[in-house]
Amino acid sequence: MIISQYTIPGMHMRDHVLTVPLDWSNPSGPTIEVFAREVVDPARKDEDLPLLCFLQGGPGGRSPRPTRSGPPWLKAALKTHRVILPDQRGTGRSTPVEAATMAAFADAEAGADYLACFRADSIVADLEHLRKTAFGGTRWQTLGQSYGGFLTLTYLSRAPEGLSACFIAGGIPSLTPSADEVYRRTYPRVRAKNAGYYKRYPDNVARVGALADFIASNDVRLPDGDRLTVRRLQTVGLDFGMAHGFENIHWLIDEAFAGSGHDRLSDHFLSSVMALTSYHGNPLFAAIHEAIYGDGDGATAWSAERLRAQFPEFASDARPLLFTGEMIYPWMFDEIASLRPFKAAAEALAGRPSHSRLYEPARLASNEVPIAAAIYHDDVYVDAEMSLATARVIGNLDFWITNEFEHDGIRQSGAVFERLAAMVMEKGGPLAADR
Repeated sequence: MIISQYTIPGMHMRDHVLTVPLDWSNPSGPTIEVFAREVVDPARKDEDLPLLCFLQGGPGGRSPRPTRSGPPWLKAALKTHRVILPDQRGTGRSTPVEAATMAAFADAEAGADYLACFRADSIVADLEHLRKTAFGGTRWQTLGQSYGGFLTLTYLSRAPEGLSACFIAGGIPSLTPSADEVYRRTYPRVRAKNAGYYKRYPDNVARVGALADFIASNDVRLPDGDRLTVRRLQTVGLDFGMAHGFENIHWLIDEAFAGSGHDRLSDHFLSSVMALTSYHGNPLFAAIHEAIYGDGDGATAWSAERLRAQFPEFASDARPLLFTGEMIYPWMFDEIASLRPFKAAAEALAGRPSHSRLYEPARLASNEVPIAAAIYHDDVYVDAEMSLATARVIGNLDFWITNEFEHDGIRQSGAVFERLAAMVMEKGGPLAADR
């Protein structure tokens, strides 16, 4: 159902809201809403343009909110496509999962049952319903950023008949997911990023060490009342995988202390750390992060925490202090206010012995939908070696390996999407939309 339409400079919007089952295996059960924004060049709003559905990163990521300046990939795509920006279930305007949501559950298992409904298989079912209901069932193209690439392979496994072409930017997962293998590879990559950061800013070895010592010795409070611990400070390293990550963290450290006395941390620093580490805007990212690697039998069992013991250089009392990356730890559900209501459900989810299957290797091997993928050689979030192994066994997939961009390449330049689109065109173009 279209609930609103309007025009901003360079873009005409139509907002769609659909009601879908919370659990697609129980269509008559509780429901949630799914929201999607349709964007088109105002001068072409009445044209029959190919549809491009954007699959946002995450998990727990809402679609970007367009402005006159971008994002760059969107400006490039609007030259040729009508773009669909869905908020994945549980995010943005799609019945968001928040602290109050989880506080309402009577026990941990009920909360875990709820969280389990927000994985890739459910998101793909939502997208198929959106495609058939709001867009007449025509095949569409998809652009998957990061976790959006994971969603792409689930989509191709479950409903390839809905797709005419797929573009993936920095998001090809293993088809035999293992959270332990992911983090076994991730810690060394994050360690290398730390080495690059300290090479660029050698004075920060002492600065970060002094900052960590101060935090460890004092009761430092963030503006929301949470205590700032050294291990929470380390998590700002999540930004290291982005184009401007080193600079963002450097300028954060540069203004950490108020004045020259080093006896008080600045308000700017504390508010910035709170914003970077609080999860107020995307708690679902933390709550189901390891669950995206659950596929079939086997509990994820707080893999990042368990594997950290094999890398003692990441200890909070080690010096130089190393920042961590895209890891979620159980202590976060005690120390971070926005995550405390998720603790019991997240613990139960981490202990679940089995998960729904997300990928069908045999179906992917015989895939006919044209796929073009960018693999970022130095990607700290998605292991390039694992991505290559998967890319080589999926039918009709062409890949481009580059170290020109970090993980957020499509957010930095429209050239990434344009290159992927050209790769598909060079192989004959997308499948017919009505095929």
